[in-house]
Amino acid sequence: MKLAVVGGGSTYTPELIDGFARLRDTLPIEELVLVDPAADRLELVGGLARRIFAKQGHPGRIVTTADLDAGVADADAVLLQLRVGGQAARNQDETWPLECGCIGQETTGAGGLAKALRTVPVVLDIAERVRRTNPDAWIIDFTNPVGIVTRALLQAGHKAVGLCNVAIGFQRKFARLLDVTPDQVHLDHVGLNHLTWELGVRLGGPDGENVLPRLLAKHGGTIAGDLRMPRAIVDRLGVVPSYYLRYFYAHDEVVRELGTKPSRAAEVAAMEKELLAIYGDPALDEKPALLAKRGGAFYSEAAVDLASSLLGSGGSPVQVVNTYNRGTLPFLPDDAVIEVQARVDGTGATPLAVPELDPLYAGLIANVTAYENLALDAALRGGRGRVFKALLAHPLIGQFEYAEALTDKLIAHNREHLAWA
Repeated sequence: MKLAVVGGGSTYTPELIDGFARLRDTLPIEELVLVDPAADRLELVGGLARRIFAKQGHPGRIVTTADLDAGVADADAVLLQLRVGGQAARNQDETWPLECGCIGQETTGAGGLAKALRTVPVVLDIAERVRRTNPDAWIIDFTNPVGIVTRALLQAGHKAVGLCNVAIGFQRKFARLLDVTPDQVHLDHVGLNHLTWELGVRLGGPDGENVLPRLLAKHGGTIAGDLRMPRAIVDRLGVVPSYYLRYFYAHDEVVRELGTKPSRAAEVAAMEKELLAIYGDPALDEKPALLAKRGGAFYSEAAVDLASSLLGSGGSPVQVVNTYNRGTLPFLPDDAVIEVQARVDGTGATPLAVPELDPLYAGLIANVTAYENLALDAALRGGRGRVFKALLAHPLIGQFEYAEALTDKLIAHNREHLAWA
């Protein structure tokens, strides 16, 4: 089995490598190719990756290359974890929207749109090159904004599934609080990427007992604290929103906070510099503790689970993924990409039925889906008018004065990445 990781020079990669090494019986990789144009980073990450494999006795071969076509040739699956423009572009995404009093964030709002515009054309080019070498290869997208990128891939006819680590993070957290193993926890996880709610927490499987009320009664304060939301709000909702919902539920408060501290991109850039220095230690043969602060917790386990199910080597039969709606949420088009529990096998992902959604959640999902439609159109066809429409449609913006100003700022800060600008 051959897997390729595009963006393999990421500081995230040792987390992925650790999962591949530990779970090698689930996903028996013979060749793993790390693809990245940044040769200096790739050499450091690749060296650590080989040492991790060696320490844990993994027999697979790790190859590093800057040649995308060679790297993905004959791969059974290709995992995308790239960041077009790097942390510098992310820093801009997180700062210039604040000048208009709007959220500065890399996956939602104006910053999220900028990332989509930079990313979608690049990902589609990569996917076409994968298809030329192996049309049967699966593409697993971890590149944000996952919902928009996954829809672009599926719409272009690629065998693609989107992946996020939010759900597996909640699963692991709830398992600890309930003192059970993670495989006993099934989430009624519903929404769009980075716009989800846990409507239920079931023990034993999709039809198991819903213990969410008991969980909130006993541990509501801990859960709300992790979300940085008031306990009273979580209790009133009776569900657990993703921490990304704070951008919607406490927009003005978050804008004020973001204006008083360095951007997350600046923090991550400093952390990456330190991580790369650590990775260069030839004695290091495990992922360092600092990596836990980088983000992406449990990403490797989710990736292994998904890849092994798609490639028929094992994996959980039910996983949270990003895939076509296909009538699951009746108020959305069939070709909208949603994030829900799905049955995953060699044919792809089939969403499980979900409970009827309260209008409080369905309304916001429908609104953001409309924005994502417009965002994808802007990413595929370009043009100031399409960018403006997408910004105007976003519920975190929604005013023409802001949309006009943000359109100009977005184009000015991303001109080098926009072929039409």
